Amino acid sequence: MAKVDVDVVRRVLQRNDVDGDVIAQVLEDLEMEVSSDGDGKPELPPPVKKQFVILVSDPDGKFQEDLFTGWVLQIPENQSPMEIGARLIRAAHDFNQSKKGARDPAKSITDVCEIVPAKVLRNQQVWVRTKEPVLLIRTDNRIPSLPVDGMA
Repeated sequence: MAKVDVDVVRRVLQRNDVDGDVIAQVLEDLEMEVSSDGDGKPELPPPVKKQFVILVSDPDGKFQEDLFTGWVLQIPENQSPMEIGARLIRAAHDFNQSKKGARDPAKSITDVCEIVPAKVLRNQQVWVRTKEPVLLIRTDNRIPSLPVDGMA
């Protein structure tokens, strides 16, 4: 739809011998529409820039093994990844205070990642990207100079 200047509308109404009170009311309504967005949609805040974090489950303190499980999470870009544990604990407490959480409370970080709703986690500014734990495999980050077995 074409956008028309309010002054143009005023001139057209005056040319067509429209009553002055009607012109004033129409122009007031038009100015109110122009001042608001006119699309009726609420203005949303800009999306939060996020960083990915991998939370590794190491209950026995064996961080030297080759195979682990963990979850991929996101937090705001300007937040420290070291706070993720505290955020998940606060989300667990919030969830456990709810009716559903009272029936089936979150008792571990695994429970928080798997059963706590995204809305509760979002209030703590944590977004769980993998509800189920994924395997995390350690690497030395080197590519050997010789061909690997089975590759020519």
